[in-house]
Amino acid sequence: DNLREGAEQKVVFITGRVHPGETPSSFVCQGIIDFLVSQHPIARVLREYLVFKIAPMLNPDGVYLGNYRCSLMGFDLNRHWLDPSPWVHPTLHGVKQLIVQMYNDPKTSLEFYIDIHAHSTMMNGFMYGNIFEDEERFQRQAIFPKLLCQNAEDFSYSSTSFNRDAVKAGTGRRFLGGLLDHTSYCYTLEVSFYSYIISGTTAAVPYTEEAYMKLGRNVARTFLDYYRLNPMVEKVAIPMPRLRNKEIEVQRRKEKSPPYKHPLLRGPASNYSNGKGDKKCSVNHKDPSTPF
Repeated sequence: DNLREGAEQKVVFITGRVHPGETPSSFVCQGIIDFLVSQHPIARVLREYLVFKIAPMLNPDGVYLGNYRCSLMGFDLNRHWLDPSPWVHPTLHGVKQLIVQMYNDPKTSLEFYIDIHAHSTMMNGFMYGNIFEDEERFQRQAIFPKLLCQNAEDFSYSSTSFNRDAVKAGTGRRFLGGLLDHTSYCYTLEVSFYSYIISGTTAAVPYTEEAYMKLGRNVARTFLDYYRLNPMVEKVAIPMPRLRNKEIEVQRRKEKSPPYKHPLLRGPASNYSNGKGDKKCSVNHKDPSTPF
């Protein structure tokens, strides 16, 4: 319904791979996409309530050329959000124009902007956010990363920071954080190139492609918690037929294959244990690809 012409929309805008050498960001983004287009009950609820717009690769030329940070013309695109050129920074210009257009549409509420990166020295996943003079807005901004910390064993809220460093002024997070109003929240999501440490342990767990995609699935799932949509999940779950008596039910269970399970996304999440350690936030690790 929210895709009908003239419908009011709550939009989550996600971008990735603005720095072409940060390959893990593509796997995180892939996990988000795979989950959102699946038939998992959580994904179905999110599609009904939110509109996700995703630009998974802002620097395709740099990726093709094997560059680590710059574009075809040698620019760090994540420093040119203030005034991107349609000729020199075409992808950035196009995305910015789209975001500004949505911002000016009274029927569109741009709720989140998340830019996905990979970090070459830090461990785990973490976020960068902005600093605001409004204390209430600043506190509300911390809610999403705190919820993500509860859902993802590899996400560290203690490594998450909020800043307005001058050197970051041209980044998507900083520019859009200043452009959009108090109802929008802009983040940089970082994930380590190497490994993560589960709280309560000391051993580093190497990241794999599946682990990156699992973080992406958990990012998507966190929107369910943020908007308090959990009660709606049961309503969209696929109903099982009721049998008239227990004898027929037992007989059918013997004859038929195991009950339907919601499909796992891009490989079994059970390959990666959730661990038992405590985190510096309340922990309730749930991989959304796990069947109910």
